[in-house]
Amino acid sequence: MKFIRKNIFNTLFVIFLLVIVFVPDAKAFLIKGLMEIGFYKPNVETPKENVASLNGIRFKDVKGNLIDLGDLKGKVIFLNFWATWCPPCRAEMPSIYKLYTQFKDDKDVVFIFADADGDFAKSGKFMSDRKYTMPIYKEESDIPEKVFAGALPTTVVFDKQGRLSFRHEGVANYADQKIIDFINKLKSSR
Repeated sequence: MKFIRKNIFNTLFVIFLLVIVFVPDAKAFLIKGLMEIGFYKPNVETPKENVASLNGIRFKDVKGNLIDLGDLKGKVIFLNFWATWCPPCRAEMPSIYKLYTQFKDDKDVVFIFADADGDFAKSGKFMSDRKYTMPIYKEESDIPEKVFAGALPTTVVFDKQGRLSFRHEGVANYADQKIIDFINKLKSSR
């Protein structure tokens, strides 16, 4: 007992680390806190790149409807690859939801949230439990590595001409004013 009392700080620190490592929501909470104090700001200065073609890059929604990115030319596309088990994905989801609610009624901006596991039951429950109303999709075709190389979360934004205008692997705060301004700039460009 004397040993524990002497080492209470070390014991609490080890318990804290174990919780962070083994409880995804705890890790997400920590990352979200870091986002709110200014860490994880995405760099919107990424140069525009051409992906060979957006035609044939398809996603399927919960109802079975297919969406082909090539058919969305003339719209800004915000595409987020995520998974329910991914703590950084969970951490950035509130900021993405805030961005989504700001643009969801805008006919020039399309949001696609691609569940990397393709498990609509799990991802639907995740969204429902958190009262998120974002559209969930799963991959229905091969995705070029320039778009998604497998790291979660990955977010890409295509401009109206179908050019890759933004790509970020890892957690980021998408409620940041820089992102909002960036999407508005892409919307107003020809």
